Amino acid sequence: MGNLTTNDGTELVYRDSGGDGFPLVMLHGWGQTQEMFHHQLDGLSPARRVITLDQRGHGVSGKPHHGYRIARLAHDVLELVDHLGLQRFDALGWSMGVSVWWSFIDQYGTARIRRFVAVDQPAAVAAVPWMTPEEQQDSGALFDVAGLLELGAGLAGPDGERVRQDFVRSMFSGDPDPEMLAFVAEQITATPPYAAVPLLFDHCAQDWRDVLPRVDVPTLVLGCDGSHVNPRSQQFVADKIPDAQLHVFPTDVASSHFPFLENPAAFNVVVEKFLTENP
Repeated sequence: MGNLTTNDGTELVYRDSGGDGFPLVMLHGWGQTQEMFHHQLDGLSPARRVITLDQRGHGVSGKPHHGYRIARLAHDVLELVDHLGLQRFDALGWSMGVSVWWSFIDQYGTARIRRFVAVDQPAAVAAVPWMTPEEQQDSGALFDVAGLLELGAGLAGPDGERVRQDFVRSMFSGDPDPEMLAFVAEQITATPPYAAVPLLFDHCAQDWRDVLPRVDVPTLVLGCDGSHVNPRSQQFVADKIPDAQLHVFPTDVASSHFPFLENPAAFNVVVEKFLTENP
């Protein structure tokens, strides 16, 4: 475990497997923690240096009363890679973590990123009124703006705990493994509502479709047939990123928003293959 203090005074906690392998920086999703990737720290680190991070407001990192915007989280990541002296690295994001990388690329470019893995994140989470129905489907929008406002109000309200647990459950199809569901539900409790709600609103209100064509590094887009994120949206992301690859896990391999937890062996094989391919 390591830590750094950002330029706005927030302490961030990260894990670094060390070693001489090429660095892979992994970012978790909204309300979750770097513990999501504990199978990857073990499964990928023999071949590479794996770095994970509890983003601000999450896990054991600091929880200030400021900075809950995707752009600020992207700047936190810039401070992390500078702190670690990483001039070149591979980047992997899952869910909101993908959005943080898209913001990173939008602001700072791709010069330091060798390869990019985007796991199960729509190009736009909330459908804005000026989207056509086809654009809403392509973008992967999970709800409209009114639905986003309702979710935020529910999370911030007196029934916030129930709303949060229902939201987590919606990310699994069928009957998930009880231990895995309990693990995910427990991790999300580390993020207080004053951080979770504004960050979720900012995250869901972003539209990254204009950034996708500017992702000019080898990219792998991962989806899952059993996820609440429609695989069609992952096809759209892969189509818009130049020369991107797409891999969708079938339901007999993984059937949730969490393929790295549900079937880490299958997930690690796909990621490792992509990261070791010739340019």
